[in-house]
Amino acid sequence: MNNRFEIAAVAIFIAMVLDGLDGRVARLTGTQSAFGEQYDSMSDMVSFGLAPALVVYEWSLRGMGKLGWLAAFVYVAGAALRLARFNTNIGVVDKRFFQGMPSPAAAALVTGLVWIATDLRETRWIDATGGDLRWLAWAITVYAGVTMVSSAPFYSFKDINLKRSVPYMVLPLLVLGFVLVSSDPPTVLFSLFMLYALSGYVVWVWRRLNLRRQAASN
Repeated sequence: MNNRFEIAAVAIFIAMVLDGLDGRVARLTGTQSAFGEQYDSMSDMVSFGLAPALVVYEWSLRGMGKLGWLAAFVYVAGAALRLARFNTNIGVVDKRFFQGMPSPAAAALVTGLVWIATDLRETRWIDATGGDLRWLAWAITVYAGVTMVSSAPFYSFKDINLKRSVPYMVLPLLVLGFVLVSSDPPTVLFSLFMLYALSGYVVWVWRRLNLRRQAASN
């Protein structure tokens, strides 16, 4: 609200890290509970639903009038519906894939745009402001909101078991990943989450093509 958009975006990315740790900490300490599950969902709604919508609205969408608040509303509604569907589909869908883009990834996509644009402007690589990029911000915000409630499959990474032995090449790749992120966090993270935001539809098209091939061969 004080136009400190870069700090706000970084805070949401920190919330993503904490969201990935809270469940593991609860399991390690034996403190899982039904209350914790519901409280986690409420925290996700605030961190990855309301906060990104507020940040992008104040940064860029405010000057668009009704179209601006409509995009923010689509995003918030998409996040709420996504979380409700996730809670009801636990144990039903394939754990390897999320049904629709997860809300933390959607938040990273929206606030990643704010972060990278603010960073590039401060380094004078570009002169664009939130107002100049309002249509791009509008499109990404609506895309994120709609994709959260879509049926596109997004890889969940839940089948990766770190307790098992991993190939040696994984370690150099992890180090390379840390180096890339630390070299230019906003650019690298926004690029990664943009690719992830498109991956669900790529998988969906691939599956459709395979089904048609199977039907044709039969």
